[in-house]
Amino acid sequence: MTDRRLPPLTWLRAFEASARHLSFTLAARELNLTQAAVSKQIRLLEAHLGEPLFERKPRSLVLTKAGAAYLPKVRDGFDRLAKGTREVFGARRAGVLTVRAPASYAVNWIAPRLAGFLDRYPDIPVRLVSSVWCDAFDAERYDLDIQYGTGRWAGLRADRLTWETITPVCAPWLVEGERPLRTPDDLAHERLLHVLGYEDGWARWLSEAGAEGVHPGHGIQFDTSLMAFEFAARGGGVTLARSSILEAELARGRLVRPFELEVAVDEAFYLIAPEGRVLPADAETFRAWLLEEAGRDPLNLRNRAAHGA
Repeated sequence: MTDRRLPPLTWLRAFEASARHLSFTLAARELNLTQAAVSKQIRLLEAHLGEPLFERKPRSLVLTKAGAAYLPKVRDGFDRLAKGTREVFGARRAGVLTVRAPASYAVNWIAPRLAGFLDRYPDIPVRLVSSVWCDAFDAERYDLDIQYGTGRWAGLRADRLTWETITPVCAPWLVEGERPLRTPDDLAHERLLHVLGYEDGWARWLSEAGAEGVHPGHGIQFDTSLMAFEFAARGGGVTLARSSILEAELARGRLVRPFELEVAVDEAFYLIAPEGRVLPADAETFRAWLLEEAGRDPLNLRNRAAHGA
């Protein structure tokens, strides 16, 4: 709850500047106000607190005991506010290249390659922010954004980064468990894991596999692929994986593909930016590097053939 006794920040700012300069005139110059405005804010603050903060001398100001005791508290409050603002918003304001990406793509595709970018461009500071849902692109907070979808976003330029297939994955021991996964029909005995936000899912894969008696909607839902992967790796069920974010999981050995069938899907990861706007130089450099990496990704080259592209 807001403390109603807290004075307005404009009054506190006038007090801190006046106490630092011991002059209403110099404080007004710093704050781009008139001397009368600063003097009035100090009077209002003193009336609010019920104590005088300054002794007004003919040619100077002197802090009262109350004013001298209050000053470090006010300064500490402003310092904490400034530090918190820098922690949350400072990187964007300081010119750091800020890129947002879905958590699964950031962890399993960008992270393994990012050191290469930093080695090539050591003078470009990068801030990589993960997202869960496809929130609208915020040009005030991000230079570039990566989203999963069809590539059609109003007012945004979209560069395709991946060509996707989907395939089931599960813990290795689940394949040879009490009820081994030999054919897609065996999925009727397993919990299906779903990731929210994807258009193509189990219904699409099961149809392509010709599975019968498997309900595509049963199971449990997650809001990120990383959570579904973790749950599957612990034997919680079988999840569908997008090929671009699957390779890193397979390399860790915690997940395997029980079936060979991979189904091509139209959705993909796209790099998006405001249409018609010239990107900052660092953002354009990162964009070119990311498209270069995507263009030579062996998995992308293979999947493009599967898509007939």
